[in-house]
Amino acid sequence: MTPFLFMLVVLGFSVGAGLLGSLLGIGGGLILIPVLTLLLKVDIQYAVGASIVSVIATSSGAAAAYVRDRMANTRVAMFLELATTAGALSGAFLSGMVGGRGVYFVFGAVMAWSALVMLRRMRVAAEAPVPADALADRLALHGSYWDESQGREVAYRVTRPLAGLGLMYVAGTVSGMLGIGSGALKVPAMDLAMRLPLKVSTATSNFMIGVTAAASAGVYFARGNIDPFIAGPVCVGVTLGAWLGSRHLMARVNSTWLRALFVGVLLWVSFEMLRKGWAP
Repeated sequence: MTPFLFMLVVLGFSVGAGLLGSLLGIGGGLILIPVLTLLLKVDIQYAVGASIVSVIATSSGAAAAYVRDRMANTRVAMFLELATTAGALSGAFLSGMVGGRGVYFVFGAVMAWSALVMLRRMRVAAEAPVPADALADRLALHGSYWDESQGREVAYRVTRPLAGLGLMYVAGTVSGMLGIGSGALKVPAMDLAMRLPLKVSTATSNFMIGVTAAASAGVYFARGNIDPFIAGPVCVGVTLGAWLGSRHLMARVNSTWLRALFVGVLLWVSFEMLRKGWAP
């Protein structure tokens, strides 16, 4: 493959990754790392470095629209970023101690766990009562948003913010180690533990992942794992895809369909990465 063709292929996949990332709140890295490593044979460390850039691009391309539409809960995001930023720095340093196959296994296991959590949430009634929480009340974490697919304003309450804070430290550590933006963990944490609606969880995750990724990007840059030849087309493509998803698709997408897509993507990625880690 010529360098020019390689850049075009990466650009095309990056647009799709940014589109899915903006809809699912997972960052483009969840899609791009398997594509770069499994299809284009890029070394995992350079793939993770490019993914960190793509995560920042996804957040930049999608977050503004979600904040404008009140779909992203900025109070929840700022509260949880205390833990994710600390975790991202921890994970970035840990990544240098884990071998390539170890990263594949960790990545695959994290994706499988996230898929099982989201699959379980599909069986929980959306109207189930949310337990009251004094801290969430004191911090005014509750909110509402306009759901175009339902044609109405959806009000929601937040619960167990401290449990969410602990899960976010783990999510940030995984983000720094794997370069995935940790949306695959943040979305289930907010959706299942804190009981935010899925659309709010994905929009808030998009708002958060850029900050988390930026906290660890400097470590990857200093280590020489961010190659401009790979990261350049990734950044352009992911930004375009995130813009399309956040401004034209999210408000119209049905939440059940969105959850099913999320689970399907996670299961595919988990299988492929575990298979890659197991291969000699």
